[in-house]
Amino acid sequence: MGNILDCLFYGIIFNDSTGQIASLFPAGGGYGTFFYGKVVDMLYFPLIDTRWPDWIPFVGGDHFVFFRPVFNMADSAITVGIIILLLFYRRDLSEVPTSEEKETVVDSTDK
Repeated sequence: MGNILDCLFYGIIFNDSTGQIASLFPAGGGYGTFFYGKVVDMLYFPLIDTRWPDWIPFVGGDHFVFFRPVFNMADSAITVGIIILLLFYRRDLSEVPTSEEKETVVDSTDK
C-alpha cells in the first residue's frame, strides 16, 4: 500500500531529490505527475552530524556521523516481524499442555 501511495502522489508533492534533500510542495511543482512518483524505500537519519574535537587522539578534527546506515523500511518491517514471530512461537512451543488440559479441551469441543 505504501509503494502505491508513493507512486501516486510523490511526483506531485516533492521536487527531485537527486543530490539534494527533496522539498515538500515546491514552488515550481513536483518532478512528475499523478502515477509518476518514485517509490521511496531507502531512509537515512543521521542523528548527529559533526566533527570530533581536535583534542581527541586519533580522530580529532575528523567528520563524525552518528547512525550512518541507510535502511529500507519494508525490509526492516519484515525483519522485525520475523523476530517477533520467532519469539512468540518459541514461547508457545515450550508450553506443553498437561493431560488435564488436554481433557478440558476435548470436553469443551464435545458440547
